[in-house]
Amino acid sequence: MECRKLPGPGRGTVITLVAAAAMISAVSVSAQVPPGLEGDQTAQTILQKADEIRFPTQGFEMGVLIRNFEGKEATEAREYKVLSKGNENTIVLTLQPAAERGQILLMKGRDLWMFLPDVSQPVRLSLAQRLTGLVANGDIARANFAGDYTPRLTGTEKIADQDYFVLDLTAIDRSVTYQRVKYWVRQGNYFPLKAEFYSLSDRLLKTCTYDNYRQLGGRIRPARLVMVDALRSESRSEMDYEDMKTRELPDKIFTKDYLKKLQ
Repeated sequence: MECRKLPGPGRGTVITLVAAAAMISAVSVSAQVPPGLEGDQTAQTILQKADEIRFPTQGFEMGVLIRNFEGKEATEAREYKVLSKGNENTIVLTLQPAAERGQILLMKGRDLWMFLPDVSQPVRLSLAQRLTGLVANGDIARANFAGDYTPRLTGTEKIADQDYFVLDLTAIDRSVTYQRVKYWVRQGNYFPLKAEFYSLSDRLLKTCTYDNYRQLGGRIRPARLVMVDALRSESRSEMDYEDMKTRELPDKIFTKDYLKKLQ
């Protein structure tokens, strides 16, 4: 087959410049993201994969121990049992302290209710409302970053010889737990490292680190979250996940009528 030279003065020069620009762009992208993740969905893909590291996508149950600290002194400890399915349905049962045993949180989507043993009607709550210490209701009842925030990949950062994506997450509306989150996710395995949580006025509220990675619910996950107050560094809350296991959870248990049977 005969190859013919493209007509037009300066054509070769233009093609060379375009090719060079494309190569520079490709190098810039590949330096920030793994192969196969380039494109408009990069930030969303990273966020989704980090969510899958934190919790199973199928139904599961686990125990949660929350301890609040002032300096080195533990001021309070609480225990919960969590049943969750697909990031949109969650039940949180209070086990300790004994005086609050029987209290139940029910999350459906981003709607949250509290059921009290001696109250006939459930109480509507906000995901941002504090549960205990530095832990908000949404921290234990809803951990669906991919569904609650619009992510933007702002760059990368090297921390302790590891490379991390840095994401800026903007709340899709005011119903979610935090209005903005700055999120560090490790390149290669998508392990979350830490998050900074901001208020509607863009004030830093607290910093959370994801720690104690171990086998939970069929894969390696962070078993401890440490939340530190932005204004008082000596004030912190630690959330420990225990006995996480996947299980079949029928939709009927995530209803107000069914919760009456659990009390």
